[in-house]
Amino acid sequence: MCRSIKTLRPPVLREEATEEDMHAAALQYVRKVSGFRAPAAHNREVFEQAVDEITEATRRLLEGLEVRGGVRRSAPDAA
Repeated sequence: MCRSIKTLRPPVLREEATEEDMHAAALQYVRKVSGFRAPAAHNREVFEQAVDEITEATRRLLEGLEVRGGVRRSAPDAA
């Protein structure tokens, strides 16, 4: 797998993954799978569409994961 893709969920990532984090991971994945660092003009649309779809799938995955035994964040007003 592409070594540039990092884990985007706590506790590995201290805060929630940003849109930029998810897009970067999706771009690395599409580059790896397609074998192209940057697509030719005639492949640009399908390349960018794949990145967008994978970014959205990543968002849904991270929103749906339940991580048990992870570091719990305390409530801001907890004493």
